[in-house]
Amino acid sequence: MSRSEVLEYAPEGVRPLGGVGVIGVIEVIGVIGVIGLLTLGTLSGCQASPEETTLRCAELPRPPSRDVITLEPVFSGVDVFGGVDLLRSPSDGRWYLPTQGGVIYVFDDREDATPSVFADLSGAIVEGGEAGLLGMAFHPDYAANGEVFLSYTAPGGGAFVSRISRLHSDDGSALDLASESVVLEVEQPYANHNGGDIGFGPDGYLYIGLGDGGSSGDPMGNGQNVDTLLGAMLRIDVDGGGVEPYGIPADNPFAAGGGSPEIYAWGMRNPWRWSFDRETGDLWVGDVGQHVWEEVNRVELGQNYGWNVREADECFDAETCASAGLIDPVAQYRNTQSASVIGGYVYRGASLPALSGRFVYSDYYLGTIWGVDPAGDVKVLSDASGRGISSFAEDENGELYALRYQGGIFRLRAAEPESEGQEHLPTLLSKTGCVEGQGPGEGPSEGPSEGSTPAAGAPIPYTINVPFWSDGADKGRMMALPEGAMITVGEDGDWDLPPGSVLVKSFHLGERPVETRLFVRHADGAWAGYSYRWREDGSDAELLTEGTTAEIAGQTWNFPSRGECLFCHTAAAGRSLGLETAQLDLDVEVDGAAKNQLDHLVDLGVLAVRPEGAGAPYPQTSGEGALEARARAYLHSNCSHCHRPNAPGGRSSIDLLYTTPLAEAKICDVLPRSGDLGIDDARLIAPGDPARSLLTTRMRSTSAARMPEVGSLAVDDGGVALIEAWIAELDVCP
Repeated sequence: MSRSEVLEYAPEGVRPLGGVGVIGVIEVIGVIGVIGLLTLGTLSGCQASPEETTLRCAELPRPPSRDVITLEPVFSGVDVFGGVDLLRSPSDGRWYLPTQGGVIYVFDDREDATPSVFADLSGAIVEGGEAGLLGMAFHPDYAANGEVFLSYTAPGGGAFVSRISRLHSDDGSALDLASESVVLEVEQPYANHNGGDIGFGPDGYLYIGLGDGGSSGDPMGNGQNVDTLLGAMLRIDVDGGGVEPYGIPADNPFAAGGGSPEIYAWGMRNPWRWSFDRETGDLWVGDVGQHVWEEVNRVELGQNYGWNVREADECFDAETCASAGLIDPVAQYRNTQSASVIGGYVYRGASLPALSGRFVYSDYYLGTIWGVDPAGDVKVLSDASGRGISSFAEDENGELYALRYQGGIFRLRAAEPESEGQEHLPTLLSKTGCVEGQGPGEGPSEGPSEGSTPAAGAPIPYTINVPFWSDGADKGRMMALPEGAMITVGEDGDWDLPPGSVLVKSFHLGERPVETRLFVRHADGAWAGYSYRWREDGSDAELLTEGTTAEIAGQTWNFPSRGECLFCHTAAAGRSLGLETAQLDLDVEVDGAAKNQLDHLVDLGVLAVRPEGAGAPYPQTSGEGALEARARAYLHSNCSHCHRPNAPGGRSSIDLLYTTPLAEAKICDVLPRSGDLGIDDARLIAPGDPARSLLTTRMRSTSAARMPEVGSLAVDDGGVALIEAWIAELDVCP
C-alpha cells in the first residue's frame, strides 16, 4: 500500500470524484499509465448491510474493535520505570518487580500498596541497551530455604558476561547481597541478544534462556553450535551439583557428550520471555526475531528451533536451506517496523474463559496481544493495548498481569462491549465515500474545474513520477483531506497529511479490479491501512480483516494484513509514501490543458503555496535521463522507505534515499553483513559486476531472501534490468 503510485489506469470499475490526467504516456518498468483514463472504476449493484451508511472519504472511523481483553490498571502506587519482570512470592503472596537498572522492588498484594527496595544491584551490573538485571526466580523450596536466583549482565568477558547467581533472603523483605554465590557465567561477545529470563520448571530444575550472543544475523553461528551455551535454552540442577554449583539432569540431550551438557534445546535467537503451562508443564518461548519474523515456540527437550538456518519457518538469508530436524514455531508474525515478541503465559484462570488454554503474548512495539492454542490457532485479543509491555505475570489463581516498561501494572480482564451506535469503518467500499457509485458503462466523471475547491472529503486524484512496483498491476491513486485542512511540506520535500486524511489506491489486473487500499490517518494521528477485496463481478469490494492470497487473472495476488501495510509505510518515511515534492512535480491535464500538478493542488486548496527548494523532480525510470539518476529514483521509490536513516533497514544499514550521494549510501563495494547467498566474493553492489551484487540478486529472488520482503510475489524484471544496467556501467565506487 502506498500513496506513492501514479493514478495511471482507468479500467472500468471505480472512478474518482474529480479528474486529473497525466500528460503523455508514462511507462515505468512494465507499468503503463494510460492518458485520459484516470479513473478508479465504477461501483454498481452495491448492497450494503442495513446498519452501514455512506460516509465521506475523510475522518474515517476505525473498524469494529477486535479486543477480547483490556488492560485494567492495578497497584497505582507502584509506578516503576524500567521493569523487566514481575513475579509472585510462593510463600507469602507479595509481588517482586526487578528493573533493568538493577533495583528490585517488593510490594504487598493490595491496591494501595507502595513498593520498597528488596535489593539494589545497580553497582554490580552492566546496564544499558539490552543489558542489565534481566530475570529473577524463586527456588521451589523458597518458603523453607529463602533462595532467590538472579540473571544479570556483569563486567568481564567480551562485552560482558551473563551471570546466574544464588542469593538468600531471610523474610522476603530484603535480599542479602553478601550471600551471592555465582552459579553460571557465560561470556557475551556482543552487547545484545542476552535473553536473560530464568525460571524453575515443574521438574524442579532451573531453566535459563540465552540469546545468540548478539550483533546481527548470528555471525558466530552460535544458534546452531551445541558446543556453546549461547542461542539455547539451558537446564541445570541447582541442588544436585555436590561441591559444584550445579548438576546436569541425566536426560539433557548432551549430558553424556556431543555438546554442552547444560543445553535443553537450541536454535534460539533471543528468548526474552517464556513460561511453563501450570497445567501441562509445556514450555512456551517468545523468541525475538531478526527483521522479518517474530516467533512463538513450544519448546521440547533436545529439539532444534532453527536459528540461524531459519527465521521462523523461512530460510534465513538464503534461497534454500536444510530444514530437516528443525522445529516450526507454533505462531509467527511479521516485523512491521520495530518488533520484539513478549512471551507471556498459558491462561489457566477463571475470569477469561475465552482464553483458556491459550498462550498469551504481545509485542513491545506493535502493542497487539494475541492468544495461540497448541494447534497453532491464533486469535487477536487486543489490537494495541500491549504497546510497551516488557513482561507478563501470573498469580496463584492463573490470572494474568502485564508490566509496562515505562511504568504501570495491569490486570487482563474482559473488554467492555462497544457502545451502541458507535460508527465503524464500513465493510463495503461503496459506503466509505471514497468511490462514486455509478452504473456500468457511464463515462468518466468530470473533475473539478481549474481553481475550484472540491467538496470536503472528496477524493482528489494525483500521480507521481516514479511508481512503486506492484506485481504488474495498474493502479489509481487519490487523496482526501478533512474540510479546511491542508498538507504541510517539510524542508526535505516530504509531505505531512493532517489527521483525518485518507489515501486511496486501487489495483487492476487487466480489466479486473482486484483490490482497493485505504491508508487512513485517524484523529489521534496514527496511520492504519485497510484492504478491500473486489468481488469477482466488480460490483463492490469487501473489507478484509486478515491478510490472504488468491489466484486472480492468472497470478497469485497478495492482500496485505493491516500490520503488513505498516511494514512498508515506515515511521522513518513519514508513513505515507510518495507524497513528496520531487515525486509530485510533473505536468497533468486539467480542463484539457497541461498544468503543473503542484500548482493544481494549490488551486484545489490542498497546499497553501507551491513548495519550493526540494530539488528537481525525480526522473521517470523509463525516460531519457541519466542511467544512474533513473536507477537511484527507482531504488528511492521501491526501497528507501526501509533503507534510510532510522528505518528498519533489514539486516543492513544502507541508505537508498535519492538525495544521499552514492559515496554515503553504504552500499557500493560493501561486504554483506550477514550472508552472501552463496555468491563468491559478494558485495551489496559490485561495480561493473551485477552477478556479484546482492542488491539485484535479492530483487530477482522469490524466496525468503527476496527484496522487498513483503507486498510482492512477482519479480520486477524491468526494474532489475534497470539496476543491473546501472551497476554494469559503474567503473568504481565514488
